[in-house]
Amino acid sequence: MKVVILSGGFGTRLGETTKKTPKPLVKIGGRPIITHIMNHYKKYGYKKFIVLSGYKHSIVKEYFKNNKNVKVIYTGLKTFTGGRLKRIKKIFKKEEDFFLTYGDAVSNVNLNLLKNLHKKNKALVTVTAVNPDTKYGLLEIKGRKVTKFTEKPKFFDKWINGGFFIMNEKLINFIKNDQTILEKKPLELAAKRKKFIAYKHNKFWACMDTQRDLKYLKNYWKKNKRFS
Repeated sequence: MKVVILSGGFGTRLGETTKKTPKPLVKIGGRPIITHIMNHYKKYGYKKFIVLSGYKHSIVKEYFKNNKNVKVIYTGLKTFTGGRLKRIKKIFKKEEDFFLTYGDAVSNVNLNLLKNLHKKNKALVTVTAVNPDTKYGLLEIKGRKVTKFTEKPKFFDKWINGGFFIMNEKLINFIKNDQTILEKKPLELAAKRKKFIAYKHNKFWACMDTQRDLKYLKNYWKKNKRFS
């Protein structure tokens, strides 16, 4: 299966970090976050990658220029996530399944179990659903009195999009143009047609949206020397 990595965003919430360095090349433990993601797929035998770039495309392309297993494709500077995928529709065979993930999140998700669930349900989309800790303390209030305080709890029964998708080529038909956000109408339509499946992942997952996230990931790597 092909592995597609969305890596075209500006990464503005990382501030100074991404002014000169594209987000997927921000280093953690001495190597870019995108290579940590690729290494996880490699553990399951997936060694060829398609990187959909935009912001600072030339830097990303230069980084991978000697890697024959990585194809970097420019998909526009201001193209949204769905539009980037639509631009490469022709590389897929009819009804072909493929992996798709974001270039700024790492996890130890079991890709074999993810794939098995997708195939079993004949889904258009299977997403890795994650249940991370919140970033804030939770207050339970009665009147004006705090009756319970929980520091950075889980989202309880709430699950969020963790990336690490498996998608079918047919889903791309739901994408209208460059301005289509994958996570809106295309996935909403898949859910409406009951072709959207969730693989619940309770173990490690973390994204790199902010400086706080980056600091957490650097400390995690320093302590564990691994993400997967």
